[in-house]
Amino acid sequence: MTRLACQAVRRRGDRRLVLVLVIVLVLGAAKLPVERKLSAVHRQEHFRGVEFNLDLREQVGQLGFIAALSGFRSIVADVLFMQAHAAWERTDWGRVLWLFRQVTTLQPRASLFWDMAAWHMAWNASVAAMNDRTQPRLALRIKAQREYFALGKDFLERGIKNNPERPQLYESLARLYKEKYQDHARASEFFAKAAAIPGAPSYDKRFSAYELSYCEGHEREAYQRLRQLYDTGENERLPTLITRLKFLENKLNIAQDQRIPDPAS
Repeated sequence: MTRLACQAVRRRGDRRLVLVLVIVLVLGAAKLPVERKLSAVHRQEHFRGVEFNLDLREQVGQLGFIAALSGFRSIVADVLFMQAHAAWERTDWGRVLWLFRQVTTLQPRASLFWDMAAWHMAWNASVAAMNDRTQPRLALRIKAQREYFALGKDFLERGIKNNPERPQLYESLARLYKEKYQDHARASEFFAKAAAIPGAPSYDKRFSAYELSYCEGHEREAYQRLRQLYDTGENERLPTLITRLKFLENKLNIAQDQRIPDPAS
């Protein structure tokens, strides 16, 4: 009797186990389409979630890591951003860099953080490195300056990967190429990329043409783009545009009857 009872219990237990496995499989199969759809939405929105691993814990510390795990990433990022501002006031560039790497890791979709990080590195820290009185060797100051340029460029490039629909980051990268690398071709390229984004400021298209007008071998294309802007109306006939157009008219030997009028003196 006892043996039969044990067998009955085992059979009931086996049936329960099978039932549980069936439920798990059914729920798992039901979740797959939802998870795939959610992943597709994240990819479409260019969302790159934070990876909560030991590297992140080392970056933000134990309390920050716990807060990030608890869903308070934005709060942690804001606190670190304020610390980065304080470090900037002390001109502690190493800490500014370290903090902005944490901030952008926690909030990759906040374009302001990428932009500010690049500005501090490529503009502020690079100037400080070049004017560093504790370093008598010019070659080493130039090397440090260029390293900060590269750090700023890296922040903007990674920011664009996380926020490809934000024209501001393309504009900042264009300005970096223009002002720090004197690379007018790349500056024109990134102003054009900014201009192609819906809702971008109208000046991006104009700035792209300006930069192209400084590129050897691209004078004809630059002239056509500037002339097209000029022909759209008075709002585009700004002093810089007219100056660059007149320069290209002379360089390309544009016929007199096709030239724009000289600006009023």
